[in-house]
Amino acid sequence: MNIFLTNNKKLYKRKINFKTIYISILFIIFTFSYPKLIFSADPKLISTLNNAFEKLESYLVKLSTPAAAVAVGTGVFMKKFSFGDEEKIRTAKRIIRGSLFSYGFILCIDLVLALMKTLLS
Repeated sequence: MNIFLTNNKKLYKRKINFKTIYISILFIIFTFSYPKLIFSADPKLISTLNNAFEKLESYLVKLSTPAAAVAVGTGVFMKKFSFGDEEKIRTAKRIIRGSLFSYGFILCIDLVLALMKTLLS
């Protein structure tokens, strides 16, 4: 019975951490991406930070494509050369699935940010 209580406590702590991270990311996005709504102008520091975040976003999207390809390739080769080992096959499937979901998530975030930028401009 003690095992179930500790697992529930760990899950509860994880939920709190994800909520705080999510809220802080949204705060940063809305503060630096849309200064016209907050400050009714574009101060020099905010426009500089906005340009820096845009460059960082473009670099991350450009870097995520080869990283996802390498991860999928690694998973495929791991599955191909597993020689019937169940553990390696499961690990390869997890690698492939995780890399594709991560890449899709990055592309969706990029699309949502571009949509929000066009709607608010």
